[in-house]
Amino acid sequence: MKKLLAVVTALTMTAAVLGGCSGSGSSASTAESAASEAQSSAETAAAEETAADAGSAVESTAAGDSASGSDTVYHIGICQLLQHEALDQATQGFKDAMVELLGEDRVVFDEQNASNDSATCATIINQFVSEDVDLILANATASLQAAAQGTTEIPILGTSITDYATALGISDWTGTTGANISGTSDLAPLDEQAAMLNELFPDAQTVGLLYCSGEPNSIYQADTIQGYLEDYGYTCETFTFADSNDLASVVTNAASACDVIYVPTDNTAAANTEVINNVCLPAGVPIVAGEQGICEGCGVATLSISYYDIGYKAGEMAVDILENGADISTMPIEYAPNVTKMYNEAICSELGITVPDDYEPIPAE
Repeated sequence: MKKLLAVVTALTMTAAVLGGCSGSGSSASTAESAASEAQSSAETAAAEETAADAGSAVESTAAGDSASGSDTVYHIGICQLLQHEALDQATQGFKDAMVELLGEDRVVFDEQNASNDSATCATIINQFVSEDVDLILANATASLQAAAQGTTEIPILGTSITDYATALGISDWTGTTGANISGTSDLAPLDEQAAMLNELFPDAQTVGLLYCSGEPNSIYQADTIQGYLEDYGYTCETFTFADSNDLASVVTNAASACDVIYVPTDNTAAANTEVINNVCLPAGVPIVAGEQGICEGCGVATLSISYYDIGYKAGEMAVDILENGADISTMPIEYAPNVTKMYNEAICSELGITVPDDYEPIPAE
């Protein structure tokens, strides 16, 4: 502005001098022309300075917005149902993805474990809601159900969830929840699991379906795979336990009645594989498991996914929601990109089971 005033003053003085020297028509005309040019130059200078000021203001605003976005720190509540290797890997994958994509200074995790108690899940979720966290990770079904009941506003991402429609009671499932919930699934294709069981035990007649009656996702898996197994000609019998207290007696009944036992992805079973193995291994009854952790503890084979990978994918989804404004209600549930046939070398050896060449051994710890 000071520069503009100086230009205007100088041009005005020039016009005044020329006007003062006018003594004839020609001089007057010259003075008027000079004054006109002075006014035009002043207007041009004013327009240029106004444009420059506007450009500076835009640049300043853009820089401020950019700085504000890059400085945002997100508070993430993590509710994990229980401590278990598979769930631990999913949580770690989620955290690693967010830190790698945002930077460790831009995300704060409040990680809590419910010790396999659904009431504790609700308490943890209510705490997150009262603290108004930016996003909730619900690791395992009970955590997801508690989160869904606790808030309809805060974005919720599930992981280690087998079937979202079953967990959330959605009858007309389309692949998205239509609510403040999305996430990743730990379900390996059940038709391929049934095919694997048939590949290993084609002469078996009765398959026992062993799972916790309190886990909706386990019920879903057992019901679904039963149809595939019956297509192969197997007779299926269901054996359910309410919790770890009656597990040993139920497993004993299953081992005495079945040629092979199938254990789906089931949190209670995963936490008690030693109990299952102590019954089935001496009885010579092989177990095909729905996931690697259970197979490692008591099974002979599994169609394995990476829990770290599905957790990492959930972390990528979280960043998309928080940074890019992605609509969680329309985000499809994501699945593990790869599945692998794996076997438990120790148990297979003890039971005299030889697996095909395309099976990979579960790595020893």
